[in-house]
Amino acid sequence: MGTRDRILDAAVDVLRTRGQAGATTKEIARAAGCSEGSLYTYFATKADLLHAVMAEKLPPFIPLISALLERAGEDTVPDHLEEVARVAVPYFVEMTPLAVTVLASPDLNESVRQQGLGPQRANQIVASYLRLEQRLGRIRPEASVEAAAALLLGACQQRAMQGQFLGRAPNPADDDRFVKDLVATLTGGLTPGV
Repeated sequence: MGTRDRILDAAVDVLRTRGQAGATTKEIARAAGCSEGSLYTYFATKADLLHAVMAEKLPPFIPLISALLERAGEDTVPDHLEEVARVAVPYFVEMTPLAVTVLASPDLNESVRQQGLGPQRANQIVASYLRLEQRLGRIRPEASVEAAAALLLGACQQRAMQGQFLGRAPNPADDDRFVKDLVATLTGGLTPGV
């Protein structure tokens, strides 16, 4: 494993175990077994390091939802939304420490906003997918795709945060039931003729 990957893995570990306050570049470098200056060989800023962690070390949520736009009209809407929710829950579990770090730092928060990243981006992508399905007649024309995206992703984020707060270990069977119930409830209000 190269130095860059060791740094990314160390950043994830430090964020998980030490939280936002302990996620200093000095502590990340120590955990990676390199000098603090080495971090800046690979990442110009701490924000760049955190962006790389989000893009490369978290469950593949953003690539999955981005690919949805090309899959509109294929399979079923509930199948696509279940797939999104199944990846979203573990993504939000992993994302929480990073989100806290970003929210606690005005500079990092501004950097994330300037790059067009943040929770609104996922909602926009899912809403765009739902809008395409709406145009294909697979979602009621009067349904609010923005509200549907917010309900889907908000419920997944809330489940992830609640599980972390309660110290609940991941349980794929429980998560699968949650995902099926969530999507069935949500699509009941989206499906034409229902």
